[in-house]
Amino acid sequence: YLSKNPTSKIKEPKVGKRIPKYLTERKIEHLRESCHSAMEKAIFEFMFSTGCQIGEIVALEKNHINWSNQSAIVRGKGDKEREVYFNTRCDIWLKRYIESRTDNNPAIFVTVRQPHKMSVAQMRYIIKRISNRAEINKEIHPHQLRHSYATHLLNNGAP
Repeated sequence: YLSKNPTSKIKEPKVGKRIPKYLTERKIEHLRESCHSAMEKAIFEFMFSTGCQIGEIVALEKNHINWSNQSAIVRGKGDKEREVYFNTRCDIWLKRYIESRTDNNPAIFVTVRQPHKMSVAQMRYIIKRISNRAEINKEIHPHQLRHSYATHLLNNGAP
C-alpha cells in the first residue's frame, strides 16, 4: 500500500468549449418563409422567439399560456418552471394555429391525424422538413434555434 497518492498534484486537462452554431438573421427569415402551415409557423416562431428547448415545447399546454402577457410557463430540466416571453409574430401564429384546430386536446402542439400531444421526434421532423424546404446548405437542428435566439438577443444589446 502507498501512504500518499502519487497523482494527487496532477491537474486534469482542460476540455475545450466549442462555439455554439447559430443561424444568421437572413437564414432565420429564409426558414420563416419555408413554413407552410399555421402549425409549422407557430412551432418555428415559438422555438425561435422563446429559446425554449424542444422538450419544453412539446410539454406545453394551452393553460400554460398567458395571452395578455405574451408569456408561457414552461417546465425545463430538473422539473424547474420558468416564464418565457414570445413576440407578437409568435402570438399571432399560435392563435391562428390553435383556432384552426377542431380537437379538445390540452397540448399546444398536437399531431394532425387523431390529435395527441406531439413527440420530440415528431417536432424534430417538422423542423427538418422546414430546413429541407429552405434549402439551406446544412441541416437545421432545433437546438440551433435556441443558440440563435440567445445570439440574436446578445447582438441586440441584451445583458
